[in-house]
Amino acid sequence: MRALEHIGRAWRTCATGLSFLTFGLGGIIAWFVGIPLLHLLYRQPRRRQRVARLLVSRLFWVYVRYMRLLGVLRFSLIDVERLKRPGLVIAANHPTLIDVVFLLSLVPDATCIVRSGLAKDPFTRAAVRSAGYVCNDRGIEVVDECVAALRDGSSLIVFPEGTRTHSLQALQALRPQQWHRGAANVALRAGVPLTPVRIACEPPTLRKGEPWWRVPARRAQYVIQVLDDLPVSGESVCWEGEVQAARGLTERLKQLLDNRAQRNAGA
Repeated sequence: MRALEHIGRAWRTCATGLSFLTFGLGGIIAWFVGIPLLHLLYRQPRRRQRVARLLVSRLFWVYVRYMRLLGVLRFSLIDVERLKRPGLVIAANHPTLIDVVFLLSLVPDATCIVRSGLAKDPFTRAAVRSAGYVCNDRGIEVVDECVAALRDGSSLIVFPEGTRTHSLQALQALRPQQWHRGAANVALRAGVPLTPVRIACEPPTLRKGEPWWRVPARRAQYVIQVLDDLPVSGESVCWEGEVQAARGLTERLKQLLDNRAQRNAGA
């Protein structure tokens, strides 16, 4: 029995490496083939951007199922059809490296706020540039760009934690993580509700500070659950001023999505 467990873990390590290699090769092919083809077929920039986002979504849909076929992971999707609505501010917790892959695979026309370095990375710059994702180095313009995308019918994916959940060893040396108010600020400015998405992964894997080859003892099980919208106007929001409203909305979001807060509440 123990020998079979070692064989399974060794295979998942190889399959995880193969998955990341496939992702990297796909990004390079998209840069040298996909972008020139999109520019050739679609002259109108907005149309080209929408097609690029749809292609990213479909390719990521295939990719997560490819990882499942390889035995790297399993996943369950709960109420994800609600993500098909246009103009959503989707706010999710961020336990693993591939959370954004899952979410983009579920939303056909979505932008997201990404690290500026991803626009230069050879493996990701094709998707970032062609789909018009918002880089986080643009200061106050970030909120304006996100609001404009929402008013144009696109959805926005945001991780208020700002980074992935740290490994357990790293958490012991860290203070409680401060959640960012960007998602709440955009939702308030655009006048649309927040759509919380809870992502759980058991056993934990692909966390910040954890090398990809350190696979868990058994296959990871992801659960992606879309929760009820958090309204940002009317009687549900009673804070005065946008700053206070954003702070309160973010705190409500954290209570819903922060895995550590939930564990402490249940202790």
